Parts: sequence; structure tokens; C-alpha cells
Amino acid sequence: MLIRSGDLVEVRSGNSRGTRAKVVSVQPENGKILVEGVNRVYRHMKRSQKNPQGGRLSKELAIDASNVLLVCGSCSKPTRIGVRISADGGKVRICKKCSAELGVLRSPRAAKAVASQ
Repeated sequence: MLIRSGDLVEVRSGNSRGTRAKVVSVQPENGKILVEGVNRVYRHMKRSQKNPQGGRLSKELAIDASNVLLVCGSCSKPTRIGVRISADGGKVRICKKCSAELGVLRSPRAAKAVASQ
């Protein structure tokens, strides 16, 4: 999964369509992400010693990663993400629209390749 925590994304489907928000957490094993302020639901809580008031608590649930697009920092448009291998052997994320670099996926492995030979 190429989306990371802290990325700005735009929701492309569902009730929150068109919303731009920050990614709170990523669950790559399920293919889901938690986006700030999106997919809010109510959890009805009974009164207890821990929660003496009771009532409805609003919380966010994870949405599928395929329902969001990353917003590019340079062109400010929602875009697909590509991967490019840089000159030093590392992998970087790129914007498919303007080809700007969006962050490092993997640091260079040049030292590891030389050591194995």
C-alpha cells in the first residue's frame, strides 16, 4: 500500500465524497485506512463507573484504501501514485499527473548489494 500516515487524501466515494483530510492510520493487512473526520459513526454507551454520563460517542471507522486518492503537494490535485527507482537505488513515490516526488518508500540498497557480491 502506497498511502502513509499523515498523507493528505481526497475521498472519492461514499457519504464523504470530495472531502480532503489527513490519514490517521493505515492497516495494510486489511487494505483499509483511517481518515480524519470521515466515516463517522455513533457508539451507544451505557452508563458505567468509567463513563457516568453514557450516551452517544462519535468515532471514525476505517474505509477501504481504494476509495481515496492521494493529493499531490505540488499540483494540489488528487492523483494516483507511481513508484520510481531513483539513481541511488532507492524507491520513491511519484505523482502520476506532474511527476513530482511524494516521498521515499525505501532507502538506497547500494551498500547491501556490494556486500553480497
